[in-house]
Parts: sequence; structure tokens; C-alpha cells
Amino acid sequence: MSRQLAVIFDMDGVLVDSYQAHFRSWQMVAAEEGRVVTEAEFAAHFGRTSREIIAGWWGSQQADDARVAELDARKEAAFREILRREFPAMPGAVELLEQLHQAGFAIALGSSGPPENVDLVLERLGKRELFGAVVTGSDVTRGKPDPQVFLLAASRLGVPPPCCAVVEDAPPGIAAAKAAGMAAVGLVSTGRTREVLAQADLVIDSLSDLSPILMEDLVVHNQRGSGSDNPHHLQE
Repeated sequence: MSRQLAVIFDMDGVLVDSYQAHFRSWQMVAAEEGRVVTEAEFAAHFGRTSREIIAGWWGSQQADDARVAELDARKEAAFREILRREFPAMPGAVELLEQLHQAGFAIALGSSGPPENVDLVLERLGKRELFGAVVTGSDVTRGKPDPQVFLLAASRLGVPPPCCAVVEDAPPGIAAAKAAGMAAVGLVSTGRTREVLAQADLVIDSLSDLSPILMEDLVVHNQRGSGSDNPHHLQE
């Protein structure tokens, strides 16, 4: 590559197939509270923050800030315990990370998840050293579809946003990548279909469908489509 390019990965549904772990941990906490959460209810809220889900299910009358924080902490602790026992890395994730690193790409993780969740996933993937930047939910004040998480990842890498591609599995993440001026790849995962990811520049069924050459082509095509190859200002 003649210049530095970067790939920013979302975490849930991209590096780890965490759908079932999230669903089961919500079921556990809900059962402790005398509630039943169906998969249909969970799927309808999948991708939102834990705090948003709690407020929606418990209602603002029953969930003040302290109560939301307590339920959130219990849910995330249950989630991590499940992942420690059963860690379903997304097929092709480790191989793609290695290929991108060998090809000279900078690599970052941009997730709205808690730092503890991110640390666990990076530990279990065994490729933490390949990530030049890691952004978690504690680093940002605005969630996706706001582009803050991806702009901060690009800033920490020192790579202009138009030289970045994002791999996401959710419509808000795709919207955030596009708002950041980055190329967007939509990955079909549990609970996600090609149709809901249609706003991405490329929709794939597996990370194995990606390669360094394809990622470079996507970034170049995105730059041309934006009408400028000039880097955007790095932002945090």
C-alpha cells in the first residue's frame, strides 16, 4: 500500500457471535426480577445499549439511574460468565486480522460495549497485539448511529477517516460508519439479514469473504464516491 489504510471492527456479531450469550444473560436477569423475556422481544431490541433496553422493559418509573446501573451490571456480569465458558469467535475472524496486519493495515476495535466485555473478547481471540487502537463504551458519550466511536478509533490510529473501512453487523453501525466518511462492510450474523444491512457498501455472509485487496478497493471506491481523496479532519 502506498499510504496507511485502516480497518475498524465492531465487536458483538463481528468478532464474536454473542447473540445467544446476550439473550441468555437477559433471560437470567429478567427471571431474577420475575419477568420473562421472549426471543422476539430480545431480537426487537438487539443492538441497543443495555441501559436503553432496561428503560424500555422496566419503565422509567421502576428504573431510576441507580436501578438501571445495577441491572446493567448484573446483566453484563452474566454475559461475561457465559462467554468465559463458551466463546464462539466469528468464523474467519482471526485469519482476517492476521491477513490485514501482514498487508500493513492498521486495525482498531470500535465497540459500545463495556471495557470488561471488550477485554474478555480480545483475550479470548488471542490477537490483542494486532489492534493499534481500542475504543469502548466508556470512551464515548454518543452511541451509534453517531460516528463518534469510529472517528475516535481513527484518531487514535492516526489514520484519516476516508482511509478507513468499518466492519459492522447492525444498521446503526453502518450508519455511523457512513456518517464518519468511512467505507462500510455489513456482516450477516445471528439475527441480522442482508436486507437490514443494505446501506453498507458491501454485504458479506462471512469474514472469510474479505481480503486485504478487497478492503483496499472498498476504501478507494468510497473516496472516489465522496468526490474527494482529501483526508477529513481527524476528530475525537
